[in-house]
Amino acid sequence: MSTSTSVTNTSNEVPLQAPSRDIWDAKYRLKDRHQHPVDADVSATFERVAKALAEVEGKQAEQWLPKFRWALENGAIPAGRILSNAGAEDYKPAVSLINCTVSRTIEDSMHDILDSVVDAGMTLKAGCGIGYDFSTLRHKGAFVFGAGAGTNGPLAFMDIYDKMCFTVASAGGRRGAQMATFDIGHPDVEAFIEAKREAGRLRQFNLSLLITDEFIEAVKQDADWPLAFPLHQGEKDDVSQDEVIYRDWPIKNGYSLDDQDRVACRVVRTVKARELWERIMRSTYDYAEPGFILIDQVNRMNNNWFCEEIRATNPCGEQPLPPEGACLLGSVNLTRFVIEPFGDKPRFDWERFRQVVAIFTRMLDNVVEIAGLPLEGQRRELEAKRRHGMGFLGLGSTLTMLKIPYGSEDSLEFTEEVSRTLAIEGWRQALALSREKGMAPILAEEIEITPKMMRSRPQLAKDGYEIGDKVPGRILHARYSHYMQKIAKVEPELVAALAEHGARFTHHSSIAPTGTISLSLGNNASNGIEPSFSHRYYRNIIQAGKKTKEQVEVVSFELAAYRHFIAADAVESDLPDYFVTADSVTPKQHVAIQAAAQNWVDSAISKTVNVPTDFPYEDFQHLYLDAYDSRLKGCTTFRFNPEAFQGVLIREDDLKNTTYVFELENGESLELAGDDTVIYDGEEHTAANLYDALKEGTYGKW
Repeated sequence: MSTSTSVTNTSNEVPLQAPSRDIWDAKYRLKDRHQHPVDADVSATFERVAKALAEVEGKQAEQWLPKFRWALENGAIPAGRILSNAGAEDYKPAVSLINCTVSRTIEDSMHDILDSVVDAGMTLKAGCGIGYDFSTLRHKGAFVFGAGAGTNGPLAFMDIYDKMCFTVASAGGRRGAQMATFDIGHPDVEAFIEAKREAGRLRQFNLSLLITDEFIEAVKQDADWPLAFPLHQGEKDDVSQDEVIYRDWPIKNGYSLDDQDRVACRVVRTVKARELWERIMRSTYDYAEPGFILIDQVNRMNNNWFCEEIRATNPCGEQPLPPEGACLLGSVNLTRFVIEPFGDKPRFDWERFRQVVAIFTRMLDNVVEIAGLPLEGQRRELEAKRRHGMGFLGLGSTLTMLKIPYGSEDSLEFTEEVSRTLAIEGWRQALALSREKGMAPILAEEIEITPKMMRSRPQLAKDGYEIGDKVPGRILHARYSHYMQKIAKVEPELVAALAEHGARFTHHSSIAPTGTISLSLGNNASNGIEPSFSHRYYRNIIQAGKKTKEQVEVVSFELAAYRHFIAADAVESDLPDYFVTADSVTPKQHVAIQAAAQNWVDSAISKTVNVPTDFPYEDFQHLYLDAYDSRLKGCTTFRFNPEAFQGVLIREDDLKNTTYVFELENGESLELAGDDTVIYDGEEHTAANLYDALKEGTYGKW
């Protein structure tokens, strides 16, 4: 492949940093069982992946192999499971190419809870992350009719999943990753909010709340908020009608329904919505959790609104998925498309970007055929919808090389244009691939119109449809998906053709955090949609055989590029004002960047609002309301708080300015700065990482 643009300096010329090469070697380089390299170099990794994906093309494999290889060499980076496992069948035949899954709906019974633990263990063993909705389990103290006693509640069962995840080493060189979601109306929601304040508890989980529009409006109006759970048949005689409310619920069997298919729920107690909101915001300010999933917006904007109800996400939140849902990921490295970085007229190579997106779309679609998911339900779900999540990484680094400050109006325009270009090219390929290979099977099915569908899409009635009518999935997807209606405003003929022929896949875009691939093959480009955390910092990395995490010093891609093109000895104090770091971006700017991208991303975005340790709570407390008003699907925050946790990324100043107190066996105390090194148990550790490992109970368990 070639591009029509003739250039002198491009960002591709920046040499790969040594830490980036080391991470590739540790995480993605194929090795045999004796740890001898099979991939000779990074190019060999690309060749292995390209060949595995091209073989899906059958007789056309030789035609597509050089195109796939070109895409990988020009910024297409498949997610970690694909990089690690594609073409590796002879060395690790029982692993998957899928990063993201969600558990099946967990029924409120001991048998189903334990069965789903087994399913989760097999999923983690295959190398996949997994998300669960635990709010389907009844609250602590609720009567269990079969056992004749009260239950310990969902958090006690979450502890089982947590220990299982820690025990089952996730395949392919990474530990297990889990997300727990929880309904804001569940009676145990306050315990969920504060669950991780106990040292070492639920550390294999990210936690996020499912926030509804109804709750947000109750907060704004300072109204009461009922905490309720579905009414068991045996409880009907115990409650009066004014103790019952009706809510949409993922499980309907065994519960009473109204004429809108909503489930009867017993109000256990009532709290003030604003007081519960304050509890959430205080927790996320101090502990960076729980995260915030605007679940009504997720379902409202879901392309598969007609056949799914989403209640959970993958571990980083960029993939809201239905029960047993799975999604494969990939990111385009935006830093590879900058021409004349830092020059008088730096620019972005839009034509080459479109070419990479087009080929990469085909590559990701091919992964479905060789996904290697461990459970039949997961395979069935992926094959029916063929969803994938293509996003980008290096936005912050790219903006810097274009001399655009992250968070500025120009940066919002660029972010939206990148997202829109990726989306439209992706849907063009969805049509072309559908004509060539066939539409996603779910879009060929006849879908029966339900009361809930009529409630969520009033336009159906205006168009003459009635409850019980059957409509092709391709029509419901292309014409009635709110997201596809946005695409139709700029590409009406494309969407009309998708309604006629169907799309190859139901979802195309998602922006992942891309932490390890950004650091390795991205040459420490900024993660996903983020600005760079810092331009020189330490990264905590789990290394085999080490009893605590190891700190690796790295510099941002844009600083490396600046040294390569402008000033070889440049340090942070030499950098122009358009070099921006995460904590210099205001929360409102973080939200605005996410909103600019979300307009054109059909799944979700993993975005973290980083704020300094001394950032005032008064300026922080309305952040999630801003996210709601911006129609985001979710939001996560991070404020360095060494008393609560040790992050993955650490600034040098934070380490120097934080004191850790160790209680010795003889009763004495030892105070150390976070960046001090200490010999403990025969190994050298930083004080910060040793303190964290001992406090959390992870010392010696990596």
